[in-house]
Amino acid sequence: MRQMPVVAAIIIAGALVGGGIAISATVDPDGTDMQISEANTDAGIERLDIGLIPVEKGKEPEAKSRALEQFLSSELGIPVSVTYATAYEPIIESLRFGHLDAAMMDTGPAWIAHRQAGAEVLMAELVNGKTSYQATVWAPSADNSIQSLEDTVGKRVAFTSITGSSGFVRPVGTLVSGGSITVAGDDIVALEKALGENFESHTFAGGYKAALDLLIEGRVDAAFGSDIAAQKYLEPGDQTKIRPAASIGRVPSHVLVASADLGGPAREALVEAMIKLNYDEHNQILVDMYGAEAMVPTSTDLHFGDFGTVLDGLAGLEQRILAKYDKSAPAGT
Repeated sequence: MRQMPVVAAIIIAGALVGGGIAISATVDPDGTDMQISEANTDAGIERLDIGLIPVEKGKEPEAKSRALEQFLSSELGIPVSVTYATAYEPIIESLRFGHLDAAMMDTGPAWIAHRQAGAEVLMAELVNGKTSYQATVWAPSADNSIQSLEDTVGKRVAFTSITGSSGFVRPVGTLVSGGSITVAGDDIVALEKALGENFESHTFAGGYKAALDLLIEGRVDAAFGSDIAAQKYLEPGDQTKIRPAASIGRVPSHVLVASADLGGPAREALVEAMIKLNYDEHNQILVDMYGAEAMVPTSTDLHFGDFGTVLDGLAGLEQRILAKYDKSAPAGT
């Protein structure tokens, strides 16, 4: 039995929505080994084109992409090409018009690709053994006035950025969908106006640590971010100064999506091949290419849950999210 340490705790079973992917798995009682039974089917296509954005601006890892191309080509028995883009908009358009068969995408752009181009999620990135993390309200340890997300309305708050999934989209989207905040309009100006009207002050700190630092310094009453932000970015002494006041909801991890035109057999074959990248002998290809420890099968509905609805409720944010990943833009924009 082959070792699969990065996903040893996962049991994958069932027919996945949107792709007809039939995969079953069993885990040894000690939880250390996984045996996967995979249906070997003809991909039914002559070639496969995959799109993604380089991890670092201006650094397209051509050698690393060749390793992925060669691996998938060997597994699928067809030519495979990895195509880079400097922004997600051309990737979404290529998925829509059939120039790309699949793409690796961040959470927000993947949801936009699903809505605009009919792309479906095939696999999700596994991070610390999970395919999601929790958006969290952080508050001072010495102040018990904030016990819920709704308690932050009218307070001084720090967001990570206006496109941050746990640091803005999930908390503000939840407040809007729950009726605690009303956005009177359908553009980004209306959203920004609503922030000014519903918080004593709000700051886009620029990241998890920056937002938490403002909280520690007493410059804000609450900060938004992930559930592990304090542990990951703060010194032990500073961690004791703040507390997780409330969990807001899950934020899905990065995904592999398929175009609406990619047929069921091809989707199934691609997933079967990608699963093999989780094993020790091939895992470095996945790590080098996308910084992921593992990818596991899922579906659009299962992975996104209500996150897409929350994102859709934030007027004008879609274009901001796409612009965030535009690596053709000059530095500082």
